[in-house]
Amino acid sequence: MPTPHTTDQQPNSSAQGPGAGEAGLVVVSENGIGPYGQQVRVGHHLLAADEPEPEGTDTGPGPYDLLLAALGACTSMTIRMYAARKGWPLEKVTVSLRHRRTHAADCAECESGSGLVSRITREIRLDGALDGDQRRRLMEIAEKCPVHRTLTTGAVISTTPAPAQP
Repeated sequence: MPTPHTTDQQPNSSAQGPGAGEAGLVVVSENGIGPYGQQVRVGHHLLAADEPEPEGTDTGPGPYDLLLAALGACTSMTIRMYAARKGWPLEKVTVSLRHRRTHAADCAECESGSGLVSRITREIRLDGALDGDQRRRLMEIAEKCPVHRTLTTGAVISTTPAPAQP
């Protein structure tokens, strides 16, 4: 994994946007660092996003990295919640993910024969004194993670213009 690029520039804190800090709202704006640097505000949390070098300055994870992080976090949390409700001896969940794009013609499972298809691989490690049935059930529960469901069933995305600031 490349080392993040460091710079003396600070994120643009004035680019919080309307509603910044509002529950359930994510505000993303350019931070002024390199050509693609972004400030991501999620409630009171502040993250960075960027493209890797040489296109960007690698000051934060890229968009697909953030998508994988959301899927991995949701998967781990979903498994943890289920195991806790059942009182199962789950000590630690580790989710490793990778995204790649393959040509649809190279994919036997793909519906269309043209273009590129995104493929996410997810490996889940369950540490603890779980029996085989518990491990199997937790792997089934991973498929019920809300982010996983959104990615596999699709989402309707509505885009509207916001008034520009002078």
